[in-house]
Parts: sequence; C-alpha cells; structure tokens
Amino acid sequence: MKLIIFGLTISSSWGNGHATLWRGLVRELTRRGHYIVFFEKDVPYYAAHRDFTEIEGGELLLYSDFRDALARARRHLDDTDVAMVTSYCPDGVAASELVLNSGHSTRVFYDMDTPVTLEELRAGHTVSYIKGGGLGEFDLVLSFTGGLALSELQSRLNARYVAPLYGSVDPDIHCPVAPDPRYACDLSYLGTYAHDRQYFLDLLFLEPARRLTNKRFVIGGSLYPPDFPWLPNTFYLRHVAPGQHPSFYCSSRLTLNVTRAPMVQMGYCPSGRLFEAAACGAPILSDIWEGLDEFFTPGEEIILARSTEDAISAIELSDTELARFSRAARERVLSSHTAKQRAIELENLLSRVETGMEA
Repeated sequence: MKLIIFGLTISSSWGNGHATLWRGLVRELTRRGHYIVFFEKDVPYYAAHRDFTEIEGGELLLYSDFRDALARARRHLDDTDVAMVTSYCPDGVAASELVLNSGHSTRVFYDMDTPVTLEELRAGHTVSYIKGGGLGEFDLVLSFTGGLALSELQSRLNARYVAPLYGSVDPDIHCPVAPDPRYACDLSYLGTYAHDRQYFLDLLFLEPARRLTNKRFVIGGSLYPPDFPWLPNTFYLRHVAPGQHPSFYCSSRLTLNVTRAPMVQMGYCPSGRLFEAAACGAPILSDIWEGLDEFFTPGEEIILARSTEDAISAIELSDTELARFSRAARERVLSSHTAKQRAIELENLLSRVETGMEA
C-alpha cells in the first residue's frame, strides 16, 4: 500500500517522542513493501536538531507553509491507499480537511498523545490538531493509549472505529552495546522535561540522589529549566541523540521510567523509551499506572516504585539481581513490542476497516 502521513516530525528527535517511534515503524512498513510519504512542517527548532533526513523506500517532504505543500499533497492523495493525520501535526486541521475531502483512501487519525488530548477537552479547551466536530469522519482512529481512553475518544470526539496502536522499538537500533564512560551511573533517566513528571522525578530520582551521595545519577533530555534542582552527584546531558540511546541505557546499572501525569491517570500508555530501555538490556525502575502489567510483568520483568525507599532498594540490588530483570524484560519486548509487530498490527487494522469490519 501507499501510506501518506501528516505528522509532527520524523526528522528530529529533539524534545519529542514521535520521531524515533515513526522511524522504526516506517522502516518496517517499507521493508514489508509499502511506500511511505511523510509530510513534516520545517520548523526552526527541529531543523536545528535534525538527525534524520531520508526515508529509504519512501519520501520525507519538508514544507515551510502548508499552502505551499498542497499541490504535492493532492498529487500523492490521488493514488494513495491510506492517508493519516497525527496528533500535534502543526497543520492538523488543514491536513484533516484535505484528507477527509480526498475520497480516494482509507482515512486515519493517529492520536499519539491521547491523554493530553482528552485532558484538554475536559478542561474545555480547543485541541489545535483536531478539527471542529471531532474525529467522526475518519474511517479509523488509532490511539497510543488503550483502556478507557478508547471509549472516551468515541464519546468526546465521535470516533467511530477506534483501536490501540502502542509504541514500539526497533531492535536493530536498540540492542545491548558496550558501556560508555560518559553515561556511567547507578541510576539514569532519559526524557524531555515536563512539569507534570516532576513530582515522581523528585521522588524516585532526586531524593535517592540526596540520600545516596556515593552514587552517580545521570539525566539526559532537553528543556530542563535553569532552576532545576541539580545536586553534586547528578549529571545532566542536554540532548542524547537517538544513536546514543543504546550506549546511554547500557551504561546504567538501572534506568528510570517516569510517566506524564495525564498518562498515569489514563493508564495503558507505555512510552517508547520504556521499550527502548528493555531492548537494550537495561534493568528498568518505573512509576506505576493501570495497565502496565499488560506490557511487562512486575517483579519479574520490571521493578515498580511507589516511594523513595522503593527506588533506593532497587538501586541497591546486586548486579546479579538486576541482570535477571534485564534479561526477562528484553525477552518480553522482543516477543511482543517491536516495530515489526506494530507494523503487522497496523496492516491488520487497516485490512479490517477496508473489509467493513470494526477495528
């Protein structure tokens, strides 16, 4: 099939979780014989941190103004099989209008930020990437989040057919590698700064660092404010490029997953970073949210923490005990959460829609 995507970004992993996930999924779709065209607005902050420039077996089309991209988009829509718009697409409303009026393809909306979308709606705000009237005209609405989020997309946004398409990992890229002394630490955390993650970052990362002064703690990610409460034994890397993620994870005795507050409240929202760490063979310490046990078995494949004391206990586990967790998590992610498996899931969902069956 030919699939056109109007998305946030695939070209830059800076400050967002979309790009790395799209790279893996697009790579598997093209391997499976599909042709992918990705339309991305060329904005300065992604252009300054661009780390991906070409889709092998497809096209990456950068544009400065959506009006300038219309002619190319219409030509591609004339012979496409599937047209998709994603959350946080800068021109999501205009792209949705174009896709919905094309009439030649299966029309899909992929909400990769469902808890944030629903939180905005509950607060009475307009969601910039969703057209007035909601999602009812799309043939299929995919969600990065499962559970109750699916029914809420139907009730609040009139989505007809909804299905989860969770995050994934590309095991060709995320795999065990030799440790790098630059990233060596007892506990690491990789993630863009978000205010609604700060409570658990304090609880599970900064407070253990305050108490365990003989341990080393490393954070990698963008947008951390100047007044962030750094400590003598915490070290900051402003941006860790995707190619360095395996080295980052494999240099940590233990790595932390912290989930944004709207996603914790919604549940069933595994981040791509969670799967990346597992695929690299890093033992994972995580906050707790409903549905986590659908993806990893607590106490066997992942360590859960409710308190600073829980985090400290995990940090103080022996290398042998941590290795047991890392082996189990890697086996689970390779069997259940790869980009190839998500590509197959997407094919099956699209096939069901094309044959008139609910997703």
